[in-house]
Amino acid sequence: MSDSEDEGTPRLSPHALAALQEFYAEQKQRTDSGGEDKYSIGIIEENWQLSQFWYNQETALRLAEEAVAAAGEGGRIACVSAPSVYQRLRQRRGDHCSVCLFEYDRRFAVYGEEFIFYDYNLPLELPEWVAAHSFDIVIADPPYLSEECLRKTAETIKYLTRGKILLCTGAIMEEEAARLLGVKLCEFVPKHTRTLGNEFRCYVNYASGLDREL
Repeated sequence: MSDSEDEGTPRLSPHALAALQEFYAEQKQRTDSGGEDKYSIGIIEENWQLSQFWYNQETALRLAEEAVAAAGEGGRIACVSAPSVYQRLRQRRGDHCSVCLFEYDRRFAVYGEEFIFYDYNLPLELPEWVAAHSFDIVIADPPYLSEECLRKTAETIKYLTRGKILLCTGAIMEEEAARLLGVKLCEFVPKHTRTLGNEFRCYVNYASGLDREL
């Protein structure tokens, strides 16, 4: 590796690296001993400093089922800042879809090559192998309820998707979501494992099963 390549490679602090290695060891011990499924929602705890709030089991399942139906047989699904949907997708059996998780929290690197480090502040700074318009559907849950965060995340979404978008964000972002991504409000109301202060909703730009409450 050249000096220039080494300088351009992101590095973790010794403390962060040690914490990540400890997490990997705990994950391996759990799975090797037949413990909790490594894809279980909540096995990686929420970090409120990163504005993380996991969906409950019912919501994660509903969104996963919607993604599989929208992607189609052999489809590709991108989960942008939506790790609990990714986890539920990976728990499913018999789905012939590929899934990638675009996420800032490096703890999710435990999921190997399906984890792609993602910082919404650098919306198009993605690995070279992530081609434009290479996912049949993008599920995104921007971490912050702000125009800036949604606008930058929207750049990523539009780069990744072949057309279909499933956005989960606050009800207060409805107008911005429509303006930036051309999505409309769904009937389905997502729920989280914890009660949030802001009402959350789902938005899509295609004919969706989320417009029918179960």
